[in-house]
Amino acid sequence: MKNKLFRGFVLAAAASFAASLTIVPAQANKEIVVWADETRGPNLTQVFKKKGDWVPGATIKVVTFSSYDALKDALDKASGTTGPDVFVAGNDWVPALAKSGKLAPVVLTAEQRSRFIPSQFFDLSYQGKLYGVPVDVNNVGFVFNTKLVKTAPKSFGDMVNFYLANKKKLGLKAGFCIAGGGLSWGGLSTFSALGAEPYIMNKDGSVNYSKSFDPVVFGNNVKKYLLDKNGKSNGFYPATDTGCQDNYIAGKVPYAIIGNWHWRTFAEAGLPMNIQPLPGVKPGTYGKMFGSVSGAFLTSYAEAHGVAVEAKTLLTNFFASTAGQVAYAAVEGRPPAEKGAQKSQLVLPGQKAMGVAAGLSSIPQIGAFLNTNAGGASYWDSSGAYWTAVLVDGKDPVAEAKKLAAIWKANVAAGKADL
Repeated sequence: MKNKLFRGFVLAAAASFAASLTIVPAQANKEIVVWADETRGPNLTQVFKKKGDWVPGATIKVVTFSSYDALKDALDKASGTTGPDVFVAGNDWVPALAKSGKLAPVVLTAEQRSRFIPSQFFDLSYQGKLYGVPVDVNNVGFVFNTKLVKTAPKSFGDMVNFYLANKKKLGLKAGFCIAGGGLSWGGLSTFSALGAEPYIMNKDGSVNYSKSFDPVVFGNNVKKYLLDKNGKSNGFYPATDTGCQDNYIAGKVPYAIIGNWHWRTFAEAGLPMNIQPLPGVKPGTYGKMFGSVSGAFLTSYAEAHGVAVEAKTLLTNFFASTAGQVAYAAVEGRPPAEKGAQKSQLVLPGQKAMGVAAGLSSIPQIGAFLNTNAGGASYWDSSGAYWTAVLVDGKDPVAEAKKLAAIWKANVAAGKADL
């Protein structure tokens, strides 16, 4: 009893800038402490207030921090007495927190794992161990304006052909642009649709270290679809995302990539949410998108607090279940990660469509590869530079693709040690 009182006092002191709410079902005798940021915390509180018996015999206390950065700072400073049992955050914190021993491994049954796509577990793993449950998806989706285009394109070439045939008649400013996530993050779909990816994923969600993209195939696709006969940009794909959202909504661009965080903007403009992955060069194929997930993570503190079993039960009964993810998605607004929740009629159409799109064609966002400069530049810098070189400066797309492939290959090799 004394330890519980001390822990409660330290928690309150460490989170003096945070708000919390404890949900108390009848006859509860253990407390699970969940930490979250300023948006997820209130949403989780709302869900647990409505239904607080996800873990029989336990209370769920949600501690809300003033910002995502404040949550990260608190986790960095957490100890056995002050730390949470579970926290909700992005996948990019996993390596550092796993190395520090603040995360505890999570073991899911085959049935529980089947509710998610394998790459989502890759996002939440470090050196072969899983540390969390996928909660929601951070991704983009391809859309087309039905005021201009009546049916979905079957291939990337279909889009280009429509643009070239109608750009003067319809006064189009571009054929396809990136309205969400920028040319590096949101624009991965374009690279992938034309044949380039920063790393190749196996079907089981692991990285294929023996394979990288073919720069000749990619460069020739860029030349075929994005350049005119003089080797200059044909105007279909601009080398900037500036004005894309406004132009798409105004009917000046027929195709666009939008983010899952602002799909409502397009829906409120009267545009249909016909969200799907970007069509590839071959009909029936899609360009990959970053489908990184946020997760609910188990900490090593739960064991010290005597609630490891209860905390794991919260992960499986709530965060990894269809019912739990539907309840959370209803207030959170982001696409749920769990397959059953993605199909639920209770999930908003835009959320559902974004989640399905990510399930069809996504790769995890692996910072160990994307953030390093081992090849001379990071993915973020080199990807944008490619479009500037080819579409603005008129450089040869194959030659530039060979440089890009070398950079990405070196970055993957350097990042391997951190996985």
